[in-house]
Amino acid sequence: MNIELVNVWYRYSRVEDWALRGISISFRSGEVIYIDGPNGSGKTTLLKIASLIYRPLQGSVLVDGNNFWNLDEDSKTLIRRRVMYVHDRPILLRGTVLDNVAYGLHIRGVDRGSAFDTSMSILSVLGIDSLAHTPIQRLSTGQAQLVAIARALAIKPEILFLDEPFSNLDREKRLALISTLNQFRARGMGIVFSSHNADVMELGKHRRVVLGGGTIIDAYEVV
Repeated sequence: MNIELVNVWYRYSRVEDWALRGISISFRSGEVIYIDGPNGSGKTTLLKIASLIYRPLQGSVLVDGNNFWNLDEDSKTLIRRRVMYVHDRPILLRGTVLDNVAYGLHIRGVDRGSAFDTSMSILSVLGIDSLAHTPIQRLSTGQAQLVAIARALAIKPEILFLDEPFSNLDREKRLALISTLNQFRARGMGIVFSSHNADVMELGKHRRVVLGGGTIIDAYEVV
């Protein structure tokens, strides 16, 4: 899968300044991209446009060469199911951790038993399988963040977008998450994330994109 932004501009209603200005960048399956930059530089906006949530005011978003926002609604729905975006403050559903992680599989027609088996395996890899039957309201902020990421991983998107995924995790949990992401990257998943945490270097080879004032001010490979 390839998602390409071409000369994308975006600003929020009632805000005069542009959040993104002339952004051109591509995101591909099997690639890790680290979006860096200070607060207010446009990182979250970029992730939401690339994950097909926000429509740019100017420019194009191409998915495998097709202009996404010119497609019919059924085609857009099918494409959106191939990507996932996890907010830095995710919203979880009522019920248990297992119910939440299995939710995306349920709505895609996976039977209950298979959905729970897949969900438990991901919780185990992340080291939080002991929380499977814990009600959501009893989770810490960091635990809730991991559950939201597990829910996204369960459906095996072709590209996963993560907004500050390490912000509420201690070092042990950060490294467990990085190890899990590396496993999914090895299977062909693309991973795009923003972070202020130095542990991201444990992800190994990746492309680093630095934003400033809504534009790309630097981009390079990290080995």
